Amino acid sequence: MSGWRGLVVPAGIVIAAEVAARATGLQSDSLARPSEIATAGAAALIDGTMLHATGQTLIAAFAGLAIGTSLGLAFGILLGLFRTASRLAAVSVEAFRPIPSVALIPIVLLIFGFGYRMEIAIVAFATFWPILILTRAAIAGIEPRLLEVSRALGFGLGRRVAKIVLPAALPRLFVAFRLAVGIALIVAVTVEITGNTLGLGYALMDAQQSLRPALMFALLLWVGLVGWGLNAALLWAQARLFGPAAAVEAAP
Repeated sequence: MSGWRGLVVPAGIVIAAEVAARATGLQSDSLARPSEIATAGAAALIDGTMLHATGQTLIAAFAGLAIGTSLGLAFGILLGLFRTASRLAAVSVEAFRPIPSVALIPIVLLIFGFGYRMEIAIVAFATFWPILILTRAAIAGIEPRLLEVSRALGFGLGRRVAKIVLPAALPRLFVAFRLAVGIALIVAVTVEITGNTLGLGYALMDAQQSLRPALMFALLLWVGLVGWGLNAALLWAQARLFGPAAAVEAAP
């Protein structure tokens, strides 16, 4: 019941906006009534254009996420387990991590041109860093005695990671993955707005440039719904996988 109460304020804003737009006879190239936005969104869903653009965005976002997560996890485990490696990489990590992913668009565009490869590369860069940092932090939070026992038992690096590190750090790693999923969607849409002719971001820009504000706002709301749905699915999976531990790690 409490979840439905959160809809009271948004519903009130939508009703007030509709009433105000009708009362003032709104005619604008940049604004639209909520009813017009709903109509445009429904039409875009029915004719498949919105779903097609969503598929393009999710393909690029999840491909980049897979690459960024794999590399971030590997390097995060390495830096978390070996202090020497962490110290050697400290300057590089702090120098490259603050670079905005969208600042790479001109460079990546020269390398890959327009299309999926450019977008995937930028999403991979953006998601690599949070996975690396949070993986390293998760490993630092593992009980040191567990690692000592694994060494005493003669575990090699592979067995130590598989038997000790991943099981102990998995709840926090899943939180890192949830964060990376949100970043992947944000970056994918941003790249499409600024430098790619695919997906929801490009559809947003096309609607804006063709003076269709109702469709533009419908697409914007749809991006929010897609992000909300992905996060809700991951929260459900987190609760199922980790039980009570998920409540502790669900803050981000």
